[in-house]
Amino acid sequence: MGDYIISCCSTADLAEKHFLERDIHYICFHYELDGVSYPDDLGKTMNLDDFYKAMSEGADTKTSQINADEYEKYFEGFLKQGKDLLHVTLSSGISGTINSALIAADNLKEKYPDRKIYVIDSLAASSGYGLLMDKVADLRDAGMGIDELKSWIEDNKLRVNHWFFTTDLTFFIKGGRVSKVSGFVGNLLNICPLLNVDYQGKLIPREKIRTKKKVIAETVNKMILNADNGTDYSDKCYISMSACIEDAQAVAKLVEEKFPKLNGKVVINNIGTTIGSHTGPGTVALSGVKKELINIRHKEVYKYYEKVRIWNYETSTYRFSG
Repeated sequence: MGDYIISCCSTADLAEKHFLERDIHYICFHYELDGVSYPDDLGKTMNLDDFYKAMSEGADTKTSQINADEYEKYFEGFLKQGKDLLHVTLSSGISGTINSALIAADNLKEKYPDRKIYVIDSLAASSGYGLLMDKVADLRDAGMGIDELKSWIEDNKLRVNHWFFTTDLTFFIKGGRVSKVSGFVGNLLNICPLLNVDYQGKLIPREKIRTKKKVIAETVNKMILNADNGTDYSDKCYISMSACIEDAQAVAKLVEEKFPKLNGKVVINNIGTTIGSHTGPGTVALSGVKKELINIRHKEVYKYYEKVRIWNYETSTYRFSG
């Protein structure tokens, strides 16, 4: 392993055992449940089933990002050990936590001028963020240095392919993402929104699909369309879910059927309390790795089959160049 620390936020939604085994350090967000504050610590302080049950019964939730003082104390613990640090934050399209991390890093650079402190925006969340961190750990373990790894993350983070769906619009209504009228009609007709994370790291609604069975199929179809090498995809696949393990297992089963060369079984983790406070129970996130891309003036150009297809951020579709 490299002589430096790789770190992220708890919102990468990996299991505690996974963080420990891959030597990925993390710092916890915070949330409130009916006015009582807790750390988003992977369900250690509050069991996640209890958390989602409380939400279903009407408990109010509120989240807060990690502040600069917390980051500074956390970062300094590694710097005192003589370690360099590479910290990857939750997407700036979802949270402003990267600003606090950058302030902390700037403050510490004056105190530790010989140490490298890198803060990178993941532009990812939950299962996709976790998948990115797992790949970062792979590259560190393979001997990649901190500077090269920093560049690799910046060049490849948009290759994480995130698709989310929810079968319960209650908390999208509560959070103002869906109007009360639309939400009422949607729940009545079993409408399941399909969303993805765009190039700015924002969660964007893409389609409204009727019935759980159809949205599960379409979520996997999105992975087929976007995955590196299509159905010959041979990398890892991560799923995170909020109190809907059967839905997650149905997605995993279909992924494993469609992608026979997958690197291991699909990994299913819990959506933690920070992301879950906004999605509520009934959400499934599927993440894999997209086709190779080259960043050209903020556009993603995917090269394969000797053709160039340019990704349209607004419609999540390709157009052929030339």
